[in-house]
Amino acid sequence: MSETRLTNMALYLQRLGFDAPPAPTLETLRQLQLRHTGVFPFENLTTLLGEPVLIDLPSIEQKVLHDGRGGYCYELNNLFLALLQTLGFDARGITGRVVMGQSEGAWTARTHRLSLVTLDGVRYITDVGFGGMVPTAPLMLDTEAEQFTPHEPYRIESHADGYTLRANVGGEWRAMYIFDLQRQEDIDYTLGNWYVSTHPESSFVKQLMVARTGEGWRRTLNNGSFAIHHIGSESERRQVADVEELIGLLESEFGIRVPAHEALKRVLERLIEPVSQAN
Repeated sequence: MSETRLTNMALYLQRLGFDAPPAPTLETLRQLQLRHTGVFPFENLTTLLGEPVLIDLPSIEQKVLHDGRGGYCYELNNLFLALLQTLGFDARGITGRVVMGQSEGAWTARTHRLSLVTLDGVRYITDVGFGGMVPTAPLMLDTEAEQFTPHEPYRIESHADGYTLRANVGGEWRAMYIFDLQRQEDIDYTLGNWYVSTHPESSFVKQLMVARTGEGWRRTLNNGSFAIHHIGSESERRQVADVEELIGLLESEFGIRVPAHEALKRVLERLIEPVSQAN
């Protein structure tokens, strides 16, 4: 694996609300994961532009810490893992298969990156790059009990092929992704990222997907469908049919510094066009 280290740890920690490097404890991990999902948005503007998604650490640091952007799992969880390792956590990257929205028993491509952390002999998964249903707390691996987070409850089921992460959504335990603990190398992430960011059947090249968390809420934007999901109460939803309003939402509600590309504006207009025609 690459030994590239963070070059902007002080800035990274400052963005997460830490003035000094915290000790590598479970409480620190909880705070880091919760704050990360609230500060750094999940977004795929780069893939919509047809530009390469660079997943080497210096490129991710530049994009996320300096350019006012977010990213998806191959970016956010790579950056987060580097932070954990720099802070002294026993952590490594693993991968999984997203099955959210698929029929029960579906087996999809290995296109999700997350991390495994071991603390005092106890194993946890930590994930800051799973879009609108990202867990906002580390989850203990070796138990099938319901686990509470600042947002939805989750549970991890073990089976012959690894594990399935489920979330309790509207009283139903829905599968989010399947994962295992197989050793991963940089080339494995490169292959998954290449598929996600370039394959014509990848949802990341076909639709806008943005998400961010906060205290008691999740915000999501899928093409022109904007929602604020309040934990324990009804969601607020509305359609956005104007591209300037959409860009404003990306900036104000998700904290994204939207690239000033006319090409991006045209792509976003096309993605929300069916809504405007329906109206």
